[in-house]
Amino acid sequence: MRKLFVLIVALCVTSFLHAQEGIDTTAVAQETVAVVNQVTEASMAPAENPYKAILLERTFTFSLSSLFRGLLGMAVILAIAWIFSLDRKRINWGTVLKALGLQLLIAVSVLVFPGVQKGFELFGQGFVAVLDWTKAGSNFLFGSFMDVSKFGFVFVFQILPTIIFFSALTSLLFYLGVLQKIVWAMGWALTKLMKLSGAESLSCAGNIFLGQTEAPLMVKEYIPRMTRSELMLVMTSGMATMAGGVLAAYIGMLGAGDKVLEVEFAKHLLSASVMAAPGAIAIAKILKPQTEEIDNTVEVSKEKIGKNILDSITNGATEGLKLAANIAAMLLVFYALIAGVNAILSVISFSAVDNLIADLSGGRYTDLSLEVILAVIFSPVIWLTGVPSEDIGLVGRLLGEKLILTEFVGYQSLAEMIQSGVFSSTKSIILATYILCGFANFASVGIQIGGIGGMAPGKRHILSEYGFRSLLGATLVALLSAAMIGMFLV
Repeated sequence: MRKLFVLIVALCVTSFLHAQEGIDTTAVAQETVAVVNQVTEASMAPAENPYKAILLERTFTFSLSSLFRGLLGMAVILAIAWIFSLDRKRINWGTVLKALGLQLLIAVSVLVFPGVQKGFELFGQGFVAVLDWTKAGSNFLFGSFMDVSKFGFVFVFQILPTIIFFSALTSLLFYLGVLQKIVWAMGWALTKLMKLSGAESLSCAGNIFLGQTEAPLMVKEYIPRMTRSELMLVMTSGMATMAGGVLAAYIGMLGAGDKVLEVEFAKHLLSASVMAAPGAIAIAKILKPQTEEIDNTVEVSKEKIGKNILDSITNGATEGLKLAANIAAMLLVFYALIAGVNAILSVISFSAVDNLIADLSGGRYTDLSLEVILAVIFSPVIWLTGVPSEDIGLVGRLLGEKLILTEFVGYQSLAEMIQSGVFSSTKSIILATYILCGFANFASVGIQIGGIGGMAPGKRHILSEYGFRSLLGATLVALLSAAMIGMFLV
């Protein structure tokens, strides 16, 4: 007890002396905690995008080499489509050229004309606003787990809720008739300009906003009567474009919380999806020309719009939840499979191969992996789009991941690459956003056969026959868009 009493007295005396010297121990402690918190937050916060300044400063540029490379790329891509055509002699080159002209016009407009740029940026800001609305709901559910400064960028919390909310919002807009009017106007224009059937025009236009199986629902009653050429366009456009829900997710993924960059990426992602519509027309009409009579009726179906506002929102949220769960499951499985394949490849690889890979990739890759194989396979076609030589392997890997896995995996990898600063040029980043556009992957073949085939069981054999050809077509559409954009970027 005596020792305890002495200790207490000593502490009191020490505290009194510190007080006399003007030292505020409480303040010191608080300052220490604040410093620790600042350090922690700084370490957890996402790093500043190393390409931000250059991306925002990019303007329309032009060079003879980029123009030549882009034109060569377009010619090769069209030649590939012609080789795989089912009826080369009956291709309507007038329709093809009109579609290509419209696609090129959109590309030039996005890069050159300030008014069009501003329009896409405003549209992009709308998507960014939707992301903010989503965060309000996510904050209620997940609380502090949404704080990027504390937990970093967690995919489940930051991206998947966006898909759910945007699906519900799309369903609401469909119920209110907003989307129908936009889609109808675009479908009518395509019908008049390119002499397409009303049903395929509506489905193609709808794919800019809706998914590869949702858009055909607008023309469900026409699908059983569609010609082979119309079905080819429905399938190709479905794989070549992006639905609004996942597009919003990609904006959030690539921007990584930076509002300015989110708007910039939104502009390019939106233009990629819009460009894909006329591009799909051009490629699909080469792969399977129209040789039969068509129906020019332009009428949007009211299938599955809901009985009232609440019903439409509920249906959209339910569908969004299913989509988000499917995406999460696919990403988990595919990333695990990639790790497994790479583990096997690392075992069978040997030092000579590893050294060669390291030399050829400039040290980016040090051993044999799935990424290396994909990069080698797709590098030639990536060069045609205008991607700088130093980044061809990286973008080739992304295209391979998109085809074999999903575009979600591709965009996730792109986001990681952007943050790590591995690209030699921002041109590669911009072109990659166009190359990865669309649902062109092997899984989509099964999705379309099942989804569209369910609306028209009698056409399922045609859908099965055209599955992989439409996958090729959608891939060519994305490359075509990138080649057009690449002509005007240095």
